[in-house]
Amino acid sequence: MSTVETTTTSPRPEDEHHLHGNVLSAVDAVVMAVAGSAPAYSIAATTAVLVGAAGLASPAALLWCGIPMLGIAWAFSYLGRADVNAGASYSWVGRALHPALGYLSGWALVVSATIFMVAGSLPAGQVTLALVAPSAQNTTWLVTVIGSMWFLVMVACVLIGVRLTTRAQWLMSSIEVVILLLFAVLAMVRALTTTHAGATFSWDWLWFSHFDGLSGFVGAALVAAFYYWGWDVSANLNEETKDSKKASGLGGIVGVLIVFALFEVFTIAINMVLSAKTIGADNGNILATLGQAVWPGTGGKLLILAVMLSTIATLETTLIQVTRSLFAMGRDRTLPRAFGQVHPRFRTPAFATLVVAGVSLVLFIGSNFLGSVATILSDAISSIGLQIAFYYALAGIAVVVAYRRVVLSSVRNFVFIGLWPGIGAAFMGWIFVESIPSLGLTVDLIGLGTLFAGVIPMAIYWRAGSPYFSRRPIDLTEDDGSAEVQLPPPPDPLDSSVAPA
Repeated sequence: MSTVETTTTSPRPEDEHHLHGNVLSAVDAVVMAVAGSAPAYSIAATTAVLVGAAGLASPAALLWCGIPMLGIAWAFSYLGRADVNAGASYSWVGRALHPALGYLSGWALVVSATIFMVAGSLPAGQVTLALVAPSAQNTTWLVTVIGSMWFLVMVACVLIGVRLTTRAQWLMSSIEVVILLLFAVLAMVRALTTTHAGATFSWDWLWFSHFDGLSGFVGAALVAAFYYWGWDVSANLNEETKDSKKASGLGGIVGVLIVFALFEVFTIAINMVLSAKTIGADNGNILATLGQAVWPGTGGKLLILAVMLSTIATLETTLIQVTRSLFAMGRDRTLPRAFGQVHPRFRTPAFATLVVAGVSLVLFIGSNFLGSVATILSDAISSIGLQIAFYYALAGIAVVVAYRRVVLSSVRNFVFIGLWPGIGAAFMGWIFVESIPSLGLTVDLIGLGTLFAGVIPMAIYWRAGSPYFSRRPIDLTEDDGSAEVQLPPPPDPLDSSVAPA
């Protein structure tokens, strides 16, 4: 069977604004969610930053951020049942709360994903060199070249179609997770049965006693949010998923649970097997160091392979998120109409993909002049964390508002639609506000400046008469949380009576 998606008939005019539907299964959605969170990449690139912020409380940061994050996953699941839209939070928040907040939610994802593709391409080049030429892995210009090559390969996959993209994810993520499970067992066995350089495990690591006050917890929670980010790619793929009202949301929930388990096991193992000095001196390759300690020689190489596959996989899922968001915005005419068009053969948002690829490459190459790999990654992680907290918080509020008529009709609705997403929204909003004063001018300018730059295009397209800004509230009529919604039909993107973008 060919891996290239084609249509057997000439494309119809109405297909110009429709993605390739019913391609992904529920299991595919789980795979994409796990790949989006990129467990091996997140552990390798972020553990030293997290331990630096929280020390032995790093497992607690992941736990106490993971619980509200799962509430946000529940929010995405129920919002997806009410409104199948590739824009996900961009559409949901706009209809449940206010179009301006929805637009900024979509914009937050677009800019955070673009920043990440710059930051994520650096480790892709770095870990590739760690496998083939270790002495050159900190040569920024060479890292940039190889990272750019991997990025362009992922662009080609996303451009050709979601079926090819998913098959690539199955291959990369399966190998990655198998390697991680193997080393999770090996690392914990070593930590529990032999002498090791790190600390002795205590259940206090999962509580609050090791945080350096409130500011220490907030800083660690912002880093932990970056760990989890990416699982919601399954929501952006809902228009291309079978039984999308349920499968996409379920994929996100299961994905969060899987990566939570992997994050916790490896963070505890790293704190036990490696010394604080070794972790602090890490150059972004902490998994390779752990692998060498657990299985000298072979172990380091295998975990470097896992990190490389994870990094490449998450570049692909991040590209999917940003292009589907831009597609939804172009279709609604809140950005130029070309973003809302699909390739007539591949049924993917080709224009959005090519534009994002071009912008990301320019920024990526420009980052070569900003400093070391470690500096670029540290600033990018913190600024992305701000934007993640912003749009996740709004999604958590949106589900409570959208289902307000039925949230108290049953215990299940109260817990999974009201309480848990509400806690998630409050937590994300809190760390967003609390972290701003402590992050420094550079990070605040990147994180907040790029976020609120979205006000400019929003004002332009609102004035131009985009139908998105004619609020269409979600009005649920059933109490089981999975009903169809009563909505007026969306405006026809080809209707000439709508003011053009």
